[in-house]
Amino acid sequence: REKEQLSKDVTCEVVAAFIPVADNLERALDAAEKDGGSKVIKEGIEMVYRQFKDILKRLDVTEIESMGKKFDPNLHNAVMHVKDERYGENEIIEVFQKGYILKDKVIRHSMVKVAN
Repeated sequence: REKEQLSKDVTCEVVAAFIPVADNLERALDAAEKDGGSKVIKEGIEMVYRQFKDILKRLDVTEIESMGKKFDPNLHNAVMHVKDERYGENEIIEVFQKGYILKDKVIRHSMVKVAN
């Protein structure tokens, strides 16, 4: 059991180091889309991003579902709050940065905007 926990902790540290790479790839994809960037560059970035996500999946790392969900301080970090009657109480209406979890251990909390 202790060995399993140590393994989980090490995997979380390694994955946490690579998550910013995924963030930057997503930003590059968005920029290439908005600026009419080269189709070849965009396809290359998409290929690397898919590969990165496949590696996370093999390590049992998943994205924390946030958009439209109820705020959970164990999974989410609320960096903005707004009052908007179109949304429910403590409903996440925007995700600024995706969070990741390994089985039951949070690697990085989702950075979100919460309504009401």
